[in-house]
Amino acid sequence: MSKTIAINAGSSSLKWQLYQMPEETVLAKGIIERIGLKDSIVTVKFGEEKATQTLDIADHVQAVTILLEDLTKHGIISDFSEITGVGHRVVAGGEIFKDSVVIDDQVLAQIEELSALAPLHNPANAAGIRAFKNILPEVTSVAVFDTAFHTTMPEVAYRYPIANKYYTDYQVRKYGAHGTSHYYVSREAAKLLNKPLEEVKVITAHIGNGISITAVDGGKSVDTSMGFTPLAGPMMGTRSGDIDPAIIPYLIEHDPELKDAADVINVLNKQSGILGIAEVSSDMRDVEDGLLAGEPKCTLAFNMLVNRLQKFIGQYFAVLNGADALVFTAGIGENSTLVREAVVKGLSWFGMEINPEKNVRGAEGDISTSDSRVKVLVIPTDEELVIARDVERLK
Repeated sequence: MSKTIAINAGSSSLKWQLYQMPEETVLAKGIIERIGLKDSIVTVKFGEEKATQTLDIADHVQAVTILLEDLTKHGIISDFSEITGVGHRVVAGGEIFKDSVVIDDQVLAQIEELSALAPLHNPANAAGIRAFKNILPEVTSVAVFDTAFHTTMPEVAYRYPIANKYYTDYQVRKYGAHGTSHYYVSREAAKLLNKPLEEVKVITAHIGNGISITAVDGGKSVDTSMGFTPLAGPMMGTRSGDIDPAIIPYLIEHDPELKDAADVINVLNKQSGILGIAEVSSDMRDVEDGLLAGEPKCTLAFNMLVNRLQKFIGQYFAVLNGADALVFTAGIGENSTLVREAVVKGLSWFGMEINPEKNVRGAEGDISTSDSRVKVLVIPTDEELVIARDVERLK
């Protein structure tokens, strides 16, 4: 028996989950928030216990040190030697990484080189990897790439209609993201539908602060909404999603606060989407409160989100030539009854209908009516479990 820890490092956060393997038992999980800022928050959950402390954590190396100290302090492990594998979520693997891989110096350097494809994510992922390697240098470390699941997309889906040289010379193409989530829920969907995975067509809707929609045919990604970077697709918490690219030079020319393309991309990544329209928050719970109170900007943000989700889901019905199910997952997808209801209501032509008695907060499984031709499923994602399984596979 061994213990594997799954790591999801953000620019100022580090989420983790510790498993007893191969039983896949969750021993503990936690999050360290506000890394690099004052009053960093450390949360650890184990058994029925929850421990929280506030510290000043300078960087990811210190965060990893505190995480490991907490594991021994709370008696979750007795010695670091019990940890035999560390799995790291990495967003962008480009065309280099088509599967998870054991991390060595070359792999780590390549992950950092690919930061242009995920500027908000890969640098943080690399920082988390370096921090663990500094403290547990002998433990097997595995990188699990968000993009790997989407490497099965056909060329017609991943190529952009721009001059060939930009693909051949600069690898400009659609890469996608959230692959571990789409991989997991598409397989759980096949189980719920009681059909062989190879015979199932599903549209998986990962709707959280980041949003991506994927068409999955026989367990393989055939198209997805995120693109060259995770900025593409429907509007998201703070990201614009798809816009006319001519907007970028237009804004540089007309807004004196925007000096270059990098400034505009920063706005599109961090100040747009739900936050940009609603203005009160990027959190859908706050926006729904405003919607129910009749606040115009929140109402518009909600309706725009639903509109964009419907467009992508609709086009993937066309890509798949029909689907067995629509799967909702991630924070909003798993918890927002209003979003699920509104999205499906506008897609009734495809033969989808939600049972309102099943569409409740905390719902899991089939929430459609008995005569719904396309099933509507709610499946909580478990990216950490996918990461842990890949660590065991590659150890």
